[in-house]
Amino acid sequence: MEAEVSEVTRRLASFVAEMRYEEVPPAVARYARMIVLDTLGAMLAASSPRYSAGRILAEFARLQGGEPESTLVGRGTRVSCVSAALANGTLGYYCDVEPHHPEAILHGAAVVVPTALAVGERQRSSGREFLSAVILGAEVGVRVSLAIGPTALYRRGFHPSAVAGALGAAAAAGRLLGLSEEGMRRAFGLAGTQASGLLAWETDPLEHARPFNPGVAARNGTTAALLAALGFGGPPDVFLGKFSLFGAFSDGDARPGELTRALGQEFAIAGFAIKLYSCCAFLHPGLDALLRILGQQRLGADDVAETVLRFPTSGVALIDGNPLRSHCGQYILPIAVLDRRVTIDDILHDRRSDPRVDELSRRTRVVADDALDGGFPARYSTVVEVTTADGRRFSERVDYARGCPENPVTPEEVEAKFRTLAGEVAGPAVLDAICRLVGRIEELEDVRELGELLQLSGTGV
Repeated sequence: MEAEVSEVTRRLASFVAEMRYEEVPPAVARYARMIVLDTLGAMLAASSPRYSAGRILAEFARLQGGEPESTLVGRGTRVSCVSAALANGTLGYYCDVEPHHPEAILHGAAVVVPTALAVGERQRSSGREFLSAVILGAEVGVRVSLAIGPTALYRRGFHPSAVAGALGAAAAAGRLLGLSEEGMRRAFGLAGTQASGLLAWETDPLEHARPFNPGVAARNGTTAALLAALGFGGPPDVFLGKFSLFGAFSDGDARPGELTRALGQEFAIAGFAIKLYSCCAFLHPGLDALLRILGQQRLGADDVAETVLRFPTSGVALIDGNPLRSHCGQYILPIAVLDRRVTIDDILHDRRSDPRVDELSRRTRVVADDALDGGFPARYSTVVEVTTADGRRFSERVDYARGCPENPVTPEEVEAKFRTLAGEVAGPAVLDAICRLVGRIEELEDVRELGELLQLSGTGV
């Protein structure tokens, strides 16, 4: 006898399986194209031979063998669909500069764009279906994270991008595989049984384990959808059925209504933020505030006696003295004081031996502030206080970092960022072609055309 399935689960699965592209508002589709381009820039940058994770993943994918179905970004080759999802999903978050959803604390683009590319190439999907899969994958990932509670996941030592991301990947892959509502529910169930991803990556000094979590989510969701398409059984209601996802990961304050609230009326991808710094998103409002003070007051590194960053208490542990450079306020803020920017190389290459960085780090504090906690995680309100060597004090508050939908960047800025990120591994002609293709992605007959461009950008395995 078939297990009882909740209406919430049926509605979500049905929406993913049956939504027509014409139902997506034009403004949402335009923003989704920006998210795709921005994510591809991060993936291409991460594929540079200078960075070890990409080299290792390419060799791993080669050793697994299988049909050459899907592009290994920046490597001039194709590998199996599942291996491509794993490798490219890891590349998506490697540089910590790809789009993210602030409230869901989700690196969803790093999961669903690689998934949609891998499965789309395997299926020879159209650009319209590829973009639909990205939108729907982001929708499910964000809704699952919000329904479980991203801060609950963090308290339990789990990474929302890995746990919720797997469900988002299953949605993206399942859409491209043409799963029915019932098949989509099984894909969700199979993704849920694989849902994992510990915050233990904080202890990996190479910063390989950190981006591996979105790669695992992409792989798991792709595997779940492929198995469901073959008729493999799975839990019919992983959200509200027996031994559910909520029971496993929430703290008893799950909000299952988030799975279907305003479904089809509000699109989660419209809430993604564009990153302007290569580091943890929690630090972005503080970087905006710090650079504003330095610029307005014309302060140099020698002028700064102390920097204090006040952050919501619920999230401060992730950026206060974190051993990972990308997530450490005492490392990232000094870099910004010295360079007025934070780049990929700053987090993947250790600058703590620089005496200037070391000195500024010892004069930087991160402080938990209960007064800022009320809006978190929907808002990363941050106050930065700078004390100068001559005793002056300046303070600046930023609620939404530049690049958030509430404080947006322009399409031209996103394209410029893409060209900067991808410029090391691709020439101007390839960059032009990718920008043109993504700009008209709905007209594309076969997403393999995009894959071909992403292959030619590389320097070989």
